Amino acid sequence: MNYIGKGVEKIDSQAILSGKPVYTDDLAPKNCLIVKLLRSPHAFARIKGIHTDVAMKVAGIECILTYKDVPQHRFTNAGQTYPEMSPYDRYLLEDLVRYVGDPVAIVAGDTEEIVNKAMKLIKVEYEVLQPIIDMKQAVDHASIIHPEEDYHLNVEIGNEVKRNICSSGQEGYGDFEHNFKNAPVTLEGTYFIQAQAQTMMEPFATYSYMDYTGRITIVSSTQVPFHARRIVARSLGIKQSKIRVVKPRIGGGFGAKQTVVSEFYPAVVTFLTKKPAKIVYDRYETFSASNSRHAMEIKVSIGGDKEGNIHALWVDTLSNTGAYGEHGCTTVGLSGHKTLPLYHHAHAAKFTYTVVYTNVMPAAAFRGYGATQGFFAVETAINEFAEKIGMDPLELRLKNIPKEGDTMPMYYNELLSASTLDQCLKLGAKKIGWFDEPKRKVLPNGKIQGVGMAMAMQGSGISNCDTASIEIRLNDDGFYNLMVGSTDMGTGSDTILAQMAAEILKVDLEQIVVSGVDTDVSPFDPGSYASSTTYVTGMAVVKASEDMVRQLKEISAKHFGAPVEEMVFQGNQLIFGEQVVGLDELAQGLVIGTSGKQLVATATHGSPISPPPFMTGFAKVEVCPKTGKVELIDYVSYVDCGTVINENLAKVQAEGGIVQGIGLALYEDVVYTDKGRMITDSLMQYKIPTRLDIGKVRVFFQPSYEPSGPFGAKSIGEVVVNTPAPAIAHAIANATGVYVHSLPITPEKVFMAMKDKKI
Repeated sequence: MNYIGKGVEKIDSQAILSGKPVYTDDLAPKNCLIVKLLRSPHAFARIKGIHTDVAMKVAGIECILTYKDVPQHRFTNAGQTYPEMSPYDRYLLEDLVRYVGDPVAIVAGDTEEIVNKAMKLIKVEYEVLQPIIDMKQAVDHASIIHPEEDYHLNVEIGNEVKRNICSSGQEGYGDFEHNFKNAPVTLEGTYFIQAQAQTMMEPFATYSYMDYTGRITIVSSTQVPFHARRIVARSLGIKQSKIRVVKPRIGGGFGAKQTVVSEFYPAVVTFLTKKPAKIVYDRYETFSASNSRHAMEIKVSIGGDKEGNIHALWVDTLSNTGAYGEHGCTTVGLSGHKTLPLYHHAHAAKFTYTVVYTNVMPAAAFRGYGATQGFFAVETAINEFAEKIGMDPLELRLKNIPKEGDTMPMYYNELLSASTLDQCLKLGAKKIGWFDEPKRKVLPNGKIQGVGMAMAMQGSGISNCDTASIEIRLNDDGFYNLMVGSTDMGTGSDTILAQMAAEILKVDLEQIVVSGVDTDVSPFDPGSYASSTTYVTGMAVVKASEDMVRQLKEISAKHFGAPVEEMVFQGNQLIFGEQVVGLDELAQGLVIGTSGKQLVATATHGSPISPPPFMTGFAKVEVCPKTGKVELIDYVSYVDCGTVINENLAKVQAEGGIVQGIGLALYEDVVYTDKGRMITDSLMQYKIPTRLDIGKVRVFFQPSYEPSGPFGAKSIGEVVVNTPAPAIAHAIANATGVYVHSLPITPEKVFMAMKDKKI
């Protein structure tokens, strides 16, 4: 292999390092109207009157739009394949506001200063309603968050909107009640996972303009350009053909930009005024008026025996979707579908869930997409169960995990075709010193050291759903344009796809030019989410590259007057016996004369399965018994992502995901007042871990070979965030003797738990 498995430098690394202006705000024209949003100060209220006449007199104000001025079409802003599973529960603007930060008016003017001045002059009369802040009080509350009659569902999701239930359901196999009741040992626990902010460095940013044909071009920092086109078109009540979406470089997304957040507002201004417009969220808005991870309360029930055989396993999830239902019905599924299959030998498994509306900022997609929450609950419960029966949790896991060739009933009945999970468990344990050191050790300085573990899986794309397309063009100088619709969020996916093409086309990586996403010219791709790009889009690259090789052999066979089967393809040369033609010469000849044509290869790929990658995590912590402060000293992870296409990029992906998991475990928390105002709405209040907070992070790979993936690859993007929280919680428990069931695990929680247990 020339490129597969090699740590190739990112193709855009020099541009990033040199600070070239390539992000949305850098590219916006200077004559854009500046768009800002007047937002609700109330968590739940009805607008009784809104007065903009004084504000409109401010010099330089172009327009002030209220719910009376914009198109009224229900939609969801969830970036999902059509028909979306998420409910259509939004308008662009509405007379009912459902969280602090919900847009009330769109203001556009010549400068930010002018717009800010006008916003202060808008007078709004509100009828303040009783908000629901606590998700446990949502079902059958007197307040109905979505009373509208035009609320719309595309598919059945267990929705009872007048009870504030966005989605609900249950599934499983075997007789859970019988197996749990008759199990020699049982354990039940309730675990809380907080909302978490994605905290990407580039905020939401969009600009728009109208071209000479009357079409709206939207340039935006988005993970889902094609979904954004469809959703914005629906919100405006126009055809998709009237909208073009261009994606420049993205400064991070982590799922936040799988939801269409900022695109609507400049688009509707351009739609109504015909003028270019721009919106860039400030950090306050990015925190408090966009989306976050879903807060979940998860109950886990385990029944088994002292030999480590799990008889019954039940996951019951309550998920807070916030004011709107984007991704609510889909994230919750992963809390059970990704956790329960790991304990494959259970006689019975049960998964129940309820997703509720509340009057806080809506939750949406975040790396891990519900599985992260589920793994904190299930893996912590498993560690507690192992302690209860006196078994090493490593041994308990090895006894219950699925093996290659097993069919996993709680994972859509998929066959596990590639796994090194058992090796990842054993190797990670050895690397952290699981067998050589005590799990609890009092250090000379009085701190207590503890070691903990967890394991996780995810998926590779969405089976039987999303497809990706690729187009490869041979140019007259013998280089290729690789046309992709997937979105590189800084992960290096463009580089990985180029590596695959270069491997099959047998050319230098410099001969593969990856084009940015433009919905007018790029082939369709759902976007970057669900850990799909390497596995799904990668297979489309493989197919298109192979088709290009086939076409080149046919063309060169005609050139030589030779049988196709005797042509030898060597990348920059095609050979027949002693005769050789260069790729550049062949390409130049193709565009000359009446019989010439440019060679174009296209391919579309979708998978009927979603092969799971696996990860194990082992944490070593030091706890101060006087304060409860936890320091992460060492974190070891082993990852099975199939064939590792680019180890450098895979490693930093894993390290980044682990750091986000550490933040979830110890530091990050989206906090609201009892009136629904977010108080962690800046980087001063919302704490993400710095390099000094994460200790030593060590990532290793134990590849398997996935036959349905490109070169044997599976995904890696999301699985890596799933183990830190339960592994760290386990390490703290081994050090202190107490399990903390709610995240983040703060010094106060640890200290009070130790005090209550008198440790």
